[in-house]
Amino acid sequence: MFVSATAPAEGVRAYRALFVAVFSAMLGLGIVIPLLPSYAETLGATGLEIGAIFSGFSVSRALLMPVFGRLSDRRGRKWFIVLGLSLYTVLSLAYLAADSVAGLIAVRVVHGMASAMVIPIAMAYIADLSAVGAEGTHMGTFSIALYLGMGIGPLAGGVISATAGMAAVFLAMTAFSLVSVAVCIAFVPEPGPRPRPPLSDRSVLGHPALRAAVFFQLVNAFANGTFMVFVPLIASLAYGLSTAETGLVISVSSLSTSALQRWSGRLADRYDRTALIVGGTAMIAATLLVIPSLSGFPALVLAALAIGIGGGISLPAVTAIVTIAGRTVGQGAAMGASNTAMGVGMIVSPLLSGLVMDLYGIPDVFYLSGIICAVALPLFVLLARRGLADSGLPVKSEDHG
Repeated sequence: MFVSATAPAEGVRAYRALFVAVFSAMLGLGIVIPLLPSYAETLGATGLEIGAIFSGFSVSRALLMPVFGRLSDRRGRKWFIVLGLSLYTVLSLAYLAADSVAGLIAVRVVHGMASAMVIPIAMAYIADLSAVGAEGTHMGTFSIALYLGMGIGPLAGGVISATAGMAAVFLAMTAFSLVSVAVCIAFVPEPGPRPRPPLSDRSVLGHPALRAAVFFQLVNAFANGTFMVFVPLIASLAYGLSTAETGLVISVSSLSTSALQRWSGRLADRYDRTALIVGGTAMIAATLLVIPSLSGFPALVLAALAIGIGGGISLPAVTAIVTIAGRTVGQGAAMGASNTAMGVGMIVSPLLSGLVMDLYGIPDVFYLSGIICAVALPLFVLLARRGLADSGLPVKSEDHG
């Protein structure tokens, strides 16, 4: 399963260690997701300011991911990941000291910088190990760590907050970050030199298949940004749900995505990846459009399940495309570009949706996001079909020469 300059035994150990480290890091991050909007409101934040709090994380992350990704292609990956996770630990405590909207935004901005050193570079490390023809399965399996951590985190955060208070949530976040740092230092070796030098920034951004993947990540992040930021608000304000119930809603989405990663990754290695991406995104768009008409906790759980299934179907396919393109442009550069698109989506979504909320109300936030996803689908199909053909990349694993 591993093809790398790293010895097979070291590759297996690194894969498992990074899985544990990323799971722990995402668990820590996920713990605060359902609580930040309410926490921000206690500091007097408006809808637009709540959007800025979430977007601050994504702005610094989006700006720095290409930089750190390309540096990791040249300098190595391990110590970028370790430094980023160490910053996670410090920043987890900094949330406790933030006593204003401006302070909370500042913490989120630095947290985004730390995140730029961790997730895309860890994924690039794993992509280095990925076997030709099994990109979907390999990357999909690793992505379980991302979505499982994000899935359990919000539920754990809601329960901890309800039973021990907000401070305990950030202390738990600190503990999980420390675990991640220790695992990486102890068990992740620095891989050997990259097999080929990375291309220029223009060549990376101009790669036709990667361009289609970047467009998808942008749209998908916009949809997820709407769901993650504004479902907690509609849950608490419209339905009066507790923090534990709100955390469960968010968790259902991420856990269902996690559950499908390996299965969908195998599908992405055998069947048309574009069709999988379109099918999953269409499910997300339809769900966003019906959320305003739902009522109560069970209906929101079902909506979260549908959003998660849509992501579970589509994400391994797009990650496989990015991994294959990364063999040409450099895995750090490819993952950096893909994750930057996600960051841009997470910047635009909370800000635009927060403005729409202030002007028109929460229901229109979901209508806007659903329409954007639906309208983007035909353009993605055009970009993907042309991009895969122009770059010579396989539509599915069986098309490898």
